[in-house]
Amino acid sequence: MRHMVLLSAGLIGALALASCSKEIDKEAVDRALQDVNVVDESNLNSVVLNSADPNEAVSYFQRSVKQSPDRVDLNRGLAASLIRAKRYTEAAAAWQRVVDLPDAQSADSVELADALIRNNEWEKARKVLDTVPPTHETFKRYRLEAMIADSEQNWKAADSFYDTAVGLTTKPAGVFNNWGYSKLTRGDYSGAERLFGEALRQDPNLFTAKNNLVLARGAQRNYSLPVISMTQTERAQLLHTMALSAVKQGDVSTGEGLLREAIETHPQHFDAAARALEALENG
Repeated sequence: MRHMVLLSAGLIGALALASCSKEIDKEAVDRALQDVNVVDESNLNSVVLNSADPNEAVSYFQRSVKQSPDRVDLNRGLAASLIRAKRYTEAAAAWQRVVDLPDAQSADSVELADALIRNNEWEKARKVLDTVPPTHETFKRYRLEAMIADSEQNWKAADSFYDTAVGLTTKPAGVFNNWGYSKLTRGDYSGAERLFGEALRQDPNLFTAKNNLVLARGAQRNYSLPVISMTQTERAQLLHTMALSAVKQGDVSTGEGLLREAIETHPQHFDAAARALEALENG
């Protein structure tokens, strides 16, 4: 009888242990599946954000945020998608919602400032950047700081921020181009020319910098094209820019000659240059 009691107790214990083991295994499997789902969802979010049509991505993240409104990653995805779709007013509101979430980071405030600048809300952008701690030293933060300083004509601060931004990126061509354009608007044409040249040393294919370089030289009444890499079409376009700069300086005959050269250089019909030349010839 005693053996039967011990056997029963042992059987119950074994069954309990087996049940506990199954429960533990089930919990482990559930956790593993949950982790896999999170990874899969994260990958899907990344694919949608980077590859999909911007407005389709917006719709995807809008549905996701509606289901999980407190998920900071989904709110970030929506805000970034709205930027890609050039829906800047909505993007600014979306980034503000991200910033207001408990898990928001300093980088989110920088993105909010970027959205506000794109929406032409410069004062709000400056106030947002003022809340970002100085320890958050990123390329994007200082590039935006430079742009805001430019908008306020705080040239000393702008130069400092541009200089810092250049040191925080491996691809500074765009920063040098923006910095050069800042110098161009101040009337520092030689300084602008130097910075546009630096932009082209970093990226010889950056046509915006080529065009800006010609503008800086034209503003100094230097009407010769710089020695830079350019296609035949680009050469024609740069001659057109140089011609307009010459006309603006009052050197009309030089401008006419440059327009004729631009028309002859272009591999196809250069309508803009032809119309400009016709307007000059007709007075």
